[in-house]
Amino acid sequence: MFFKFGTGSVLTSLQNSLIKQIRKLHHPKGRAEQQLFLLEGTHLLEEACALKWPLMAVCYTAEWQQKHEHLWQQVCALAQRCELVSPNLLAAIATTTQPDGVVATACRRFCAFNFTSLGLVLETIQDPGNLGTIIRTATAAGAEGLLLSSGSVDLEHPKVLRASAGQWFRLPMAMVPELDTELRRYQKQGIQLIATQPDAPLSYWELDLRPPSLILLGNEGAGLSATLSRIADRYVKIPLSRGVESLNVAIAAALILYEAQRQRTFRV
Repeated sequence: MFFKFGTGSVLTSLQNSLIKQIRKLHHPKGRAEQQLFLLEGTHLLEEACALKWPLMAVCYTAEWQQKHEHLWQQVCALAQRCELVSPNLLAAIATTTQPDGVVATACRRFCAFNFTSLGLVLETIQDPGNLGTIIRTATAAGAEGLLLSSGSVDLEHPKVLRASAGQWFRLPMAMVPELDTELRRYQKQGIQLIATQPDAPLSYWELDLRPPSLILLGNEGAGLSATLSRIADRYVKIPLSRGVESLNVAIAAALILYEAQRQRTFRV
């Protein structure tokens, strides 16, 4: 395995094989083929290092190395390959318009977990900013994990990672092809499935959220499918003022998760 630790050898060519591979990770197909994803920016790398997340390659500028000497040593100890690159090349492999000097590739997650207390289920979520915000909120609110239906935005989309503010690494997550089958399995274990509906008889704070629960949230425009709505055990609404049709899905997730936390903390 070949390493470069700031020796002065600087990659500058877009035709380099590593650079070509990294640029393919901008797209879902490339991430699926390589089973890798992009980590962009100092903060995400700090979070990855804190959890010893397996890194494959790290590309950094000389200025970044000088500014973050300790982190540079950490990432190069974790990564299989470290490369000094020119600022122009760094900009070409990043998806952000103003990268801060470092881009890495990391192994995709393969997460097996089991809900016993509180979790989120998301169906056909499309906006990466929404998903990243939900991941950040779910981690903060103490959720055990998140299930995502196929047809949703890629869990490793660069905007998802950035919007999660680094909490992406801390929340167990999985994309499930047959979500209804998986949810019925949890039902048999005694976990209640809670769906939001605008005409539900109870507001979300009126339902007892202390038992083991999975909160089901749907697509930004269409909401939950009829299939998932039918198998839910409980239905709640989030009251809205006249003329307001709906809430952002990330806000809805935050409201219900923190109500569950409040009920469990204060034993209402």
